[in-house]
Amino acid sequence: MRIDLKGKHALVGGASRGIGRAIAESLAECGASVTLMARNGELLAEVCDGLPRYGDQSHDYIAVDFDQPDELRRAVNARFGVGGTVHILVNNTGGPPGGPAYAADVAEFETAFKRHLICNQILAQVCIPTMRAARYGRIINIISTSVKQPIPGLGVSNTIRGAVANWAKTLATELGPDGITVNNILPGATATDRLESIMNKKADKLSMSYEDVAAATRREIPAQRFAEAWEIAAAAVFLASPLAAYINGINVPVDGGRTASL
Repeated sequence: MRIDLKGKHALVGGASRGIGRAIAESLAECGASVTLMARNGELLAEVCDGLPRYGDQSHDYIAVDFDQPDELRRAVNARFGVGGTVHILVNNTGGPPGGPAYAADVAEFETAFKRHLICNQILAQVCIPTMRAARYGRIINIISTSVKQPIPGLGVSNTIRGAVANWAKTLATELGPDGITVNNILPGATATDRLESIMNKKADKLSMSYEDVAAATRREIPAQRFAEAWEIAAAAVFLASPLAAYINGINVPVDGGRTASL
């Protein structure tokens, strides 16, 4: 069984590195044309140049700051508002800083809400009309296992990720009749810059070495290792494909079995 995304166009957030980059590369490998999004235009250009190209595939990028929703709306409308088509939207952006919820400043919640939920809504509103016209749409949100089980020390993230998950479930019900599915991928501990940053901060707080914190974290995972970004991407590619047409409104943990709940 082969996943073929020829003729499909994907818009991928956070695509300059980590999970977003791996998803963009995997979608392109399966034949999709990809528009990359992130803040750093130089990194995006480098990733874009390295994407595989088969036949009439074409790739491009939009350098935009998700802390500026109005800027995002203008940039994406300029690219797709007239005549452009997006079949696959991957909502993915960097997570909020760590820390307990009670200690977080109100501005931290506002920033995270804007970056994750408001920007997701803006992108969906641009893409949904073209998905409806094509009778094919896949909205895939890269969130966190905190949707099922809050993660200690990530108070703002736990809060906002839950809001995004419920937004997605609502959209799945509304858009299902149009041939559009909306699903969430919940990555567990994945070998990315963000995980390294979180563990370094934890090591400093606990006066432990980074290696000891990493080892303790791996012991909590039945698979006894961290995920690679391409493993998260594999789930995204499947959900983006015609094979997943009847999968809608669900959370898909990709966490090596770490989440305690079903």
